[in-house]
Amino acid sequence: MVKMRTVSKMKIVKINSKDPEIEKIEYAREILKDGGLVVYPTDTIYGIGADISNEKAVKKVYKAKRRSQTKPVSVCLSKIEEIGQVAHVDDSTEKFIRKILPGPFTIILKKKKEISPLLTGGKSKIGVRIPQSRVCMELSRNLPITTTSANISGMNVLESSNDVVKQLGNSVDLMIDAGICKHGAPSTVVDMTTFPPRVLRKGSGFERVIKLLKEE
Repeated sequence: MVKMRTVSKMKIVKINSKDPEIEKIEYAREILKDGGLVVYPTDTIYGIGADISNEKAVKKVYKAKRRSQTKPVSVCLSKIEEIGQVAHVDDSTEKFIRKILPGPFTIILKKKKEISPLLTGGKSKIGVRIPQSRVCMELSRNLPITTTSANISGMNVLESSNDVVKQLGNSVDLMIDAGICKHGAPSTVVDMTTFPPRVLRKGSGFERVIKLLKEE
């Protein structure tokens, strides 16, 4: 039996981020598989997860964030080998990706045609994340999920679980509470579809990725 509390309509379960309890992860995965929304800790900030293969669930993410469907949301995967399921990756790109992932980065790639345009704002590119987080890796194992900041669009990024609950409590089914996330700032976004690659957003790990890009 998973111990939890409920605030508004959101269930909250505390988890050990370094050694996540498997029963709590499985409980969250079942909610995702049933089309629900789960707020979860990444290595940067809290994200909102939905099964990317379920368009109704993805639409719930946009509704919860009050986000325009012309704006894309990224995908969280559990390992680099899964990227080919959602995006095109050539050998040189994969070589670079392996230097920074898992980590606090969003990599922009050309999406596979079978990926819903709802995820990408109707565009041909998709953002991919593999956070350095045991919770993320277990939660998204063989279940690609959305990863977008757990806040209402246009408002400040929220660091504490209490703030997330106050802002999104009525629109999310479950929150996995792991306290304050490691970096506390959004990921650095790197567009790998251009040559040379471009940093589209400075965030966590920015200095590291700039150094690696200069070495390429």
